[in-house]
Amino acid sequence: MHLDTERGWRGGERQVLWLARMLDRDRYLSLIAARPGQPLAARARDAGIPVVETSPWAEFGLIAAAALRRTILRRNIRIVHAHTAHAAALAALATLRTPARLVVTRRVDFPLRSNPASRWKYRRADGVIAISRAVADVMAAGGVIPSRIEVIPSGIDLSRPAPAPSRDRFAALGVPADAMVVVQVAQLVGHKDPVTFVEAIAVARRRVPSLHAILAGDGPLREAVDAAIARHQLAGVVHAAGYRTDADALLASADVVALSSREEGMGTVLLDAMAFGKPVVATRAGGIPEVIEDGVSGVLTPPGDAAALGGAIADLCESPDRRAALSSAARVRAARFSMTVTAARTASVYDWVLGGGR
Repeated sequence: MHLDTERGWRGGERQVLWLARMLDRDRYLSLIAARPGQPLAARARDAGIPVVETSPWAEFGLIAAAALRRTILRRNIRIVHAHTAHAAALAALATLRTPARLVVTRRVDFPLRSNPASRWKYRRADGVIAISRAVADVMAAGGVIPSRIEVIPSGIDLSRPAPAPSRDRFAALGVPADAMVVVQVAQLVGHKDPVTFVEAIAVARRRVPSLHAILAGDGPLREAVDAAIARHQLAGVVHAAGYRTDADALLASADVVALSSREEGMGTVLLDAMAFGKPVVATRAGGIPEVIEDGVSGVLTPPGDAAALGGAIADLCESPDRRAALSSAARVRAARFSMTVTAARTASVYDWVLGGGR
């Protein structure tokens, strides 16, 4: 049972769906427990994956946990794999006094909370998957037993066709046909630092006046982003496009892809861009340096440094040869993060927790 209690559709939910689809079904049959009416539940059903609906009212929702526990016992679930921090709490309760083993995936490099409830839920896990070494280090520092932590990077479905590059979506957003275009796909939240992205575009345009930027994503910092656009007189230049269902198509059509995070577990959107052969500029936050080889498959800059990020974007805009070289290397690098490998390595964690641990 894969458990994800998030609302909406982001990288973590996509990882859950892909993992459930790509696990070896001769060894592990998957079902997904998710909130009713949310994209993960709908897409899982479309993929033929059984869905258990769960609607916890809080992180430690006793009623939801009891319902999941009944499902675990009735369906003889052997593994409960929690894919978010709140799901870990629910799963820790639901698996009490059942034969099911608990696996937790941690996708962010935020420090673990130090309260007893947080410590308890991670202590209950038989195995913990960190999507990068940076995340694993944070978890070990937070008290998780290092021998229970396995670093397994998130993967991408390399079998899906890349969207054909097209400027039509850019034109619909008001981008001129001859503009260089930088795309960032990220929630407008603090750890993604979208304001620094806006400031970096202001820096880059001093050298590349034709540059336009698309910021695809929504969140609580939308007003701060709009204020930064106004402050730097970038109205009609930085296009805050909100949540988009065509993010892949935007990435595939970009001249440069950026990510301005201050904290980042890994940054799977970068894998998408690299698989599409896009030159990438990102920060050195969290697990990003484990994905991008600086100067080879992308360019890395210090987190929170708009001048460095903007300068790197301008460098690539001014150098077609450099963009081409990074593009080729990015495709090669992305191939190392196949979802089939992620699924196989995850199954190996299931094997050792069912065998009693390491």
